[in-house]
Amino acid sequence: METLLLTLKWYAAISGTIAAFMVSLDSGRRVTGWGMALFVTSSMAWISGAVLSGDHPLGVQNAVLLGVNSFGVYRYLIRRRD
Repeated sequence: METLLLTLKWYAAISGTIAAFMVSLDSGRRVTGWGMALFVTSSMAWISGAVLSGDHPLGVQNAVLLGVNSFGVYRYLIRRRD
């Protein structure tokens, strides 16, 4: 169980860092959208890690961020531009 928790935390930290870099590049909608998609997986990993470790504040924070990041995926990858 400890190995799973450690793997989730490392994945969440690394993927969140890469996603932040992708969004900060401002290289267009597609790169930003894929950065937001990576943020979604990071949030899911943080939520899973929070559940396994009983860290409720971290889980709640990332549940909210999952919603925000999902909206970003919709906005940049799914919705048609007007």
